[in-house]
Amino acid sequence: MSSTWVFDQSHYDALNAAREETIRRILPDLMQRMNLKTALDLGCGLGHYANVLHSQGFDVLAVDGREENVIEAKRRYPDLRFQIADAQDPSLADLGKFDLVFCFGLLYHLENPFSVVRSISALASKLVLIEGIVYPSPEPVMVLMDENTGVDQGLNFMAFYPSETCLIKMLRRAGFAHCHNPSRMPAHPEYHKGANGFRRRTVVAAAKEAIESSLLSTWADPSPEFSPWSMMPLYPAHRRFTRLYGAVDRLFVDLKRRADRH
Repeated sequence: MSSTWVFDQSHYDALNAAREETIRRILPDLMQRMNLKTALDLGCGLGHYANVLHSQGFDVLAVDGREENVIEAKRRYPDLRFQIADAQDPSLADLGKFDLVFCFGLLYHLENPFSVVRSISALASKLVLIEGIVYPSPEPVMVLMDENTGVDQGLNFMAFYPSETCLIKMLRRAGFAHCHNPSRMPAHPEYHKGANGFRRRTVVAAAKEAIESSLLSTWADPSPEFSPWSMMPLYPAHRRFTRLYGAVDRLFVDLKRRADRH
């Protein structure tokens, strides 16, 4: 690959700065409370976060499904351990047990995210820190998305994007009974709710045993209260809203034209 890597672009720099500040703020507290010493960086890319975890005192193994990423990560951080491993490979659990599984920017790129969450549960003895894009829905749903063919996308360029409640529900059903967001999310617009009431990205700390920390806010079990067949589908509702908005907009335009003529 050329000297210009996709993960070195400016928009990744901004995301990394916000995410890294959050990691360095919450991890020392969790390391002390939970006696965390070993970490697996799953989907490590070029090794940036493996190096961050190492700097925090973790014994780190970092893996990625793309050989070119692993080669470059080894070049950048020769003192760290990297190897090629596909997150969706059933043999992933053979990597062993880790106090922490760190999984940033990966899950929503996968065709089988729930099976990977179960693999993460087999790998993580205490905690998972997981981050990624979440589909804007209040329901625990996943939506199949076609991705572009960039090297920062999934291996097969098709993936299920989970809603935030779906991500929480998968983690809880896979054995992480205690799910939390950072009390203060990363200082980047994508981690804060927009005009539609949803954030584009989230960070979740999920544990198998209860943890108490002022740096975390707790998620309840996101079981839906209603049958999905009794709820209004989101797409028809959006179309009705769009038609109503268009009619109101046209009315105001017409009223303004009449006022201008007079």
